[in-house]
Order: sequence, then C-alpha cells, then structure tokens
Amino acid sequence: MTLWTSLEPASVTVDPGSRATVRLRVRNTGDVVDEYRFEPVGPTAPWTTVEPPTLRLYPGTTGTVELTFAPPRTPDATAGPNPYAVRITPTEHPDAVTVPEGNLTVTAFTEVRAELVPPTVKGRFRGRPRIAVDNVGNTRVTASLSGGDTGDRLSYELKPSNVQIEPGRAAFVDATLRPRDIIWFGSKEEHPYSVAVRRSGAEPLPVDGTFVQRGFLPRWLATALSFSLALAIAFVMIWIAYKPQVRSLAEERLAEAGVSTLPPPSPSLSAAPSAPPSAAVPVPAAKPEAPATADAGGTGGSGGGGESGGGGASEAPKPKPKPKPETAATAVKQLAARSEGRHICYRAYVADRGWQKPVCDGSEAGTTGKGLPIKALNIAVAGTGGVSGNGAHVVEDWLTGDKWSSAADGKDMYIGSSKEAVSPLQGFTIKVNDGSVCQNANVKGKGWMGLGCTKPGDWRYGGSNMDEGLQLEAVEFTV
Repeated sequence: MTLWTSLEPASVTVDPGSRATVRLRVRNTGDVVDEYRFEPVGPTAPWTTVEPPTLRLYPGTTGTVELTFAPPRTPDATAGPNPYAVRITPTEHPDAVTVPEGNLTVTAFTEVRAELVPPTVKGRFRGRPRIAVDNVGNTRVTASLSGGDTGDRLSYELKPSNVQIEPGRAAFVDATLRPRDIIWFGSKEEHPYSVAVRRSGAEPLPVDGTFVQRGFLPRWLATALSFSLALAIAFVMIWIAYKPQVRSLAEERLAEAGVSTLPPPSPSLSAAPSAPPSAAVPVPAAKPEAPATADAGGTGGSGGGGESGGGGASEAPKPKPKPKPETAATAVKQLAARSEGRHICYRAYVADRGWQKPVCDGSEAGTTGKGLPIKALNIAVAGTGGVSGNGAHVVEDWLTGDKWSSAADGKDMYIGSSKEAVSPLQGFTIKVNDGSVCQNANVKGKGWMGLGCTKPGDWRYGGSNMDEGLQLEAVEFTV
C-alpha cells in the first residue's frame, strides 16, 4: 500500500439544486514519484466532480483534491442518505487501487404537477376526462382529489380519489362528470369546473377544465316541432269554426224510390163498366212490379222481414282471448315440477326483435355476432330463496341507482328497460339468497367475457367494463 487518504468531512448534507464540498487528502507513502487519477463512482457519480482530476506527489508528500456534489432538483436525487466513493488509481502501481467512501445526505423536497386530459370534454349526459398527477419531487407523495364548480351544476365521481405516487412517477385518476340538469332542447352550454389535488400541509393544487353540455335535441328540431304543433292547433280550430255541413242523400233517395215504385191501385172487377161482348177489348197483362219498400210493403213483405230479422238477431261468436306470453317464471315452474333442485330461467328483450322465448340453466339468451343489443332481462329462479339484480345501461349507467329489482322463487324479475328512448344494457349485477349464481356475458366486439360465480349470498357484476360502455348481446346463467 503506497497511499494514505482522508475525507474531511466524511458525511455531508446538501439540498437539491445547491452544492456541497468535501476535501480528500492524499499522501504518497511510497518511495517513488507517483501520479494519482480520481474518478467518482456510485449513484452520486453523475453529479459529482473532482478538482483536480489528477495529482502528482513526491514520496512522503500530501496533496488535496475537492469533491463537489451538485444534486439536481429532480426525482433522480433521491432523498435521504446516499453513499458515495472515489476511485484512486496510482499510475506507477495501477493494481493498488484505493476507494475511499463517504455519506451524502440529500434533503427532501416535494413538487406535484397535475393536468386534465383532455382539458375540454363534451357530452349530453356525462363527460369522462382523466387527471394526470406527476410527482416531480424526490420523496413519496400522498394526495386526495375532489371536484367543484361555480353554481354546483355538476356531480363528480373520481376513481381512485386518493393516490400514492413514488418520485418520478405519475398516477392517473378517471373522472366522470354528470350535469345535474339535462338540456332537452337548445344549444350547448359550457360549465367551467376545477379538480383540486390536496396534500397534507400544502396548499391545494387546482386544475381547471371545461365540460361542454350538448342539448338532447337540436334547436332546429325543437323549432320544427313547435311549428308543427302550432299548425295542428290552427287546423283543429279552423275545423271546429268552419265544420262542413254533411248531409246524406241516401234517405231522400230511398224515400223517393219508395214513393215512385208503389203499384197503382187495380180497378175492381165489380166497378168495371159492362160492355157488350161484341165491344169487349182484351185487357193487356200487367208488367211485373219492383219489390216494395218497407214503407209500401204489405203483410207478406212484413212476414218476410220478420224472418230475416230473426236470423240477424243470432249472437256472433266471441273472439278467443290471446294466450299470455311465456315468461321466465312460467318456464322455471314447469322445470321445477319435472326436476328437483335449484333452477334459473331467463329471457332477453333484443332490440328490434322484442322478447325471446325463455331458456334455462346455462342456455344462451340473446344473439351473438348480429349487432343486436339486449335492452332488458327477465329472470326467475327456483330453490334459491329468490333473486335480485340491477342493470347498467350504455348511456344512463345505473338507471335506477341503488334500487335493485328482486323476486321470490317462481316469480318474474325484470332488469333494464324495453323503452325505445332508453339505451341498451352494457352489464348487470345479480345475486341469489341461497347458494350462488354463475354468469357469462357476451359483449359487442369482445365476445364471451368468461364464467364468473358469486360467493353465497353475495353479488357479482357481468358485462362490459364500465369505462368502455359496450353493448350486451347475450347471457348465460346457472345456479
């Protein structure tokens, strides 16, 4: 060993963005003149400099170099103790490398940046921006997020609402904005809002954005409907004020026909004047008369009319009542009568096709690969103590909120809506009171999502991911 070293001081503290200096004393304990090269090593090497980088010493002499630490104000300068070292290589004895070590403590600093992606979102019933929260400090950050706007016109749903971010990393929070009032007619409205990022002991960091709410129907359509309604009202008023007098000529023509077709009275033979045989003139045969009307008919006509009237008085056969549609409850009762145990039957209301026939115990309801979404489901169970569920729509999400539908064994339960104005289902939740229920859902563009079963007495969601909002096309259930 031909070298002696000493660090003064061995431990030092530095703030990110500033500098700290340590002296390294080196003594040549050998018997020849030697030159020493200095090289920083370790995690602090990128922001450590040595001046001078080389030092030439005579035997028995001592020299000094300065180590300067300049950690940047970035996440690369990790807060806390950081070991550092300097490799010293003698030129005359390259194998006799010496590496003195010390400790550098970097103080902590926090800096958080947040951004809305995109800053402006548009929608009729909701908007879905994302908040990117970046930790550009050198220590872990815990923050919570909340939304607000002037006038409380929007409601906010943030997932997750609390985040922990490591230095140099970013966290993304999905936000769902919903207007409290729907614009049915008219142009769009802009709602400025702000999402606040809150940290303990620091001022909230606001991030501003804009939600552009569109009208459900365009203004021109509202104008057209108003104009059409006004025309309809005006037409009705004119019809009432100037109602045409309609007079039927059928009765008049019938009366005229009845009077004109009456046969003239036949002269009595006793009243006819007697004429001598020589002067007798043959009487021409009378022409056949037209059938007498009701006003001019005799007793024979009345009798005939009575017979026809008697025949017309017979009662017409009553139409048979339409058979009631077969529901899931009808199917599950028939199945339970034939087979013991637990059973589940169900049917789907398919867009443009209506209600399908019920199927049971794992059979497919709905359609696949035809682009026909399911709008509603009818479910009934046997042997499970009842069933409960709720439906999530593509546009309205959970239309009934926290209110679930439920039905006892052998009764019909309905989730979703068959109304044309309501969007199709994107998913559903389901549970049974006794045992478990398994479901598999077919989603547009993704196919079957895989079989999933509930724990006893618990519920399970099936269908499209809520962030994607894809249409539900087919389902399968077993219990």
